[in-house]
Amino acid sequence: MQFGVFSVSDITRDPVSGETPSEAERIDAIIKIAQKTEEVGMDVFAIGEHHNPPFFSSSPTTLLSAIAATTKKLIVSTATTLITTNDPVRLAEEYAMLQHVAKGRMDLMVGRGNTGPVYPWFGADIRKSLPMALENYNLLHRLWREDVVDWEGSFRSALQGFTSTPRPLDDVPPFVWHGSIRTPEIAEQAAFYGNGFFANHIFWPTEHSKRMIEFYRERFEHYGHGTKKQAIVGVGGQAYIAKKSQDAYKEFRPYFDVAPVYGHGPSLEDFSSQTPLTVGSPQEMIEKTLTFHDTFGDYQRQMFLMDHAGLPLKTVLNQLDLLGEEVIPALRKELAARKDPESADAPTHESLLKAKYGDKPARQPRPNANRGDNVTGGSPYQDSEGSANYPDLV
Repeated sequence: MQFGVFSVSDITRDPVSGETPSEAERIDAIIKIAQKTEEVGMDVFAIGEHHNPPFFSSSPTTLLSAIAATTKKLIVSTATTLITTNDPVRLAEEYAMLQHVAKGRMDLMVGRGNTGPVYPWFGADIRKSLPMALENYNLLHRLWREDVVDWEGSFRSALQGFTSTPRPLDDVPPFVWHGSIRTPEIAEQAAFYGNGFFANHIFWPTEHSKRMIEFYRERFEHYGHGTKKQAIVGVGGQAYIAKKSQDAYKEFRPYFDVAPVYGHGPSLEDFSSQTPLTVGSPQEMIEKTLTFHDTFGDYQRQMFLMDHAGLPLKTVLNQLDLLGEEVIPALRKELAARKDPESADAPTHESLLKAKYGDKPARQPRPNANRGDNVTGGSPYQDSEGSANYPDLV
């Protein structure tokens, strides 16, 4: 099981201090949060993508490259990369570059996003978001697996003899999660390609996430990628913890009550009892997170939202200390004891490398010096020994 922290990159007024951080302060804070995530022993940090205030993360690959450069083991990821309004050619190039910069310590989560106005800003029609997501991902998938792509679709200009550069690190495409709150078509897409499915699991009751995950697992098996137990599932969650439960409720209540997403609605007590939100002591967080496993069975990645609703940086870092010292070690031990030996491990670049090449050396694409720009047909690359090789691996 991989554990991590994700952020939606909101810039929200702190209702206790009355201050709203600047974009510069929030960007600096998120890098510190990611570094702290590694320091306390967690595995993954992910950032969302937004192109409108009050969010700052319009360029996830830039931010994640900076984080990768200041960490040693942390996997950097997204939550979510917009597969609709982004050009899949740019996604192929930018995330392959991130993969190289991070030395393989990365993956990404693709999804449609939930901010309607972003579509016309990028010349897209929200009414076509689902077919756009399906078509764009199909192209992205091919761009990472084929040196030369001929392609024609409905949402961007056709490609003839196009090569996306750089090629993926070791010629192994980044692992992709498909994230969704409520759309079974995205779970179907994940299953079709044998990719991972990430259930947002924040605002919706656990039973809803269970239906989505079970549907994905059934379709994963249907498409022949393995058994339902071998499907790759990630689960979200959000929390506020303190040494004592009553302190957690007291400290978090002013943030919850005015939060843009769930403020002015159900009480904190009702929301935390009816959704995956955990407010309480470290032991209560351990117990509630284990109910996710009770419901979903084995899964591969657990992510927590910790920096939302205007919480100041100092508070978030203290939360991460509690997570790393008292919650994650207990969860690792218990979930390892529960794990079915037939269930899959969380994918990493190393495991994907092993699955593709076994004990063979990895293909290292390099431009063919004898190939002119105006030459068509064949691969523009040679392997590390000077010939277009590994046809069985492409």
